[in-house]
Amino acid sequence: MENKIFYQDPYIKSFTAQILTKGKDESGNNYIVLDQTAFYPTGGGQPHDVGTIENMKVINVEEVEGKIRHYLESEFDHMSVSVNGVIDWDRRFDHMQQHAGQHILSAAFENLFEYKTVGFHLGNEILTIDLETEHLSEIEVEKAEQLANEIILENRIIDAKWVTEEELSRYPLRKATKVKDNIRLVIIPDFDYNGCGGTHPKATGEVQAIKILEWEKQKKKTRVQFVCGNRVIKQLNQKNKVLIELTKLLNSPEKDMPKSVIRLLENGKNIEKELEQTLEKVLYFEARSLLEHSQEKSIVGEVFQNRTIQELQKLARIILTEDENAIVLFVSQNENMLQLVCARDSAEAISMKKVIGNALLMIKGKGGGSDSFAQGGGEALISADEMLQHLLDSI
Repeated sequence: MENKIFYQDPYIKSFTAQILTKGKDESGNNYIVLDQTAFYPTGGGQPHDVGTIENMKVINVEEVEGKIRHYLESEFDHMSVSVNGVIDWDRRFDHMQQHAGQHILSAAFENLFEYKTVGFHLGNEILTIDLETEHLSEIEVEKAEQLANEIILENRIIDAKWVTEEELSRYPLRKATKVKDNIRLVIIPDFDYNGCGGTHPKATGEVQAIKILEWEKQKKKTRVQFVCGNRVIKQLNQKNKVLIELTKLLNSPEKDMPKSVIRLLENGKNIEKELEQTLEKVLYFEARSLLEHSQEKSIVGEVFQNRTIQELQKLARIILTEDENAIVLFVSQNENMLQLVCARDSAEAISMKKVIGNALLMIKGKGGGSDSFAQGGGEALISADEMLQHLLDSI
């Protein structure tokens, strides 16, 4: 572990090292291996560091077969054997805050309710832990969050130490370690003892704060979303901007906003219902007009532009209600598509399913239905008027 400077001191922002090897991986990505590094490689739920080596961007860091590869944006052609590396400190410290915060929150849930953490993800915006419980109440969430923030305010030491497998029995581990050699424990005295290979601050106070955002059931577990440290401020800023904008749009103070939104949704539902009723009346008038102006008795054929197939179906049913002897043949051209509806009263013998099936073959279409009512659509390989004439000829 001597070459992993991030374990010796996670606060080191720059370092000097010797190049051991250069190479390309199977995908052709360029990397170099150094004799020592402060760049943390992806592992243990924590993302890798980024930064620069001799002003060339480090875009990924991975440990492969015991060697830490620093993936660069382009091939490294620096002539000197000795190089200078600089860590993106904002990203590193953010990861330190989030990872330590996860330890604290997971320990809080386990200490209070014996809910074990069985999954962890550190994302760019939020963190998640999966708790081994199907049910999580709001009261439990509040208590765990309160305890976690109390531990932060106490500014307890966060100690990292290397132990042997035999020495593990001395510590009340939150979960068993997977590794047998080079075992690293991260310890918050009298609160949390956990095997971990990530980077952490020297005291809980540097985590600043923990805020749980939401939680939901995931199969037989519960996934908790939260943020720590500077991300809490970022979340507060984002949500505050949204609230300010909503107060302007709703013309309502923040405390009355839920009532205003409920009222707005109810008004929207009422308007939607009124529009549906109005459309229904319009369709009835349209149906009667089509019946009155049909050129052949009881055969209503019409071409439309940009009508949905749902509207055509509803209009056809209204016509059949108004005239039980009617035969309805509708074609609507919607850009480069044709929509067809063919319907008749049940007393007629002609099969609408067969009529529309033959028509759909002409436009590479698909559809279906019954002998009395069928619909479908396809490419506008012929004009809507030509399609209507074909349907008329078919009956």
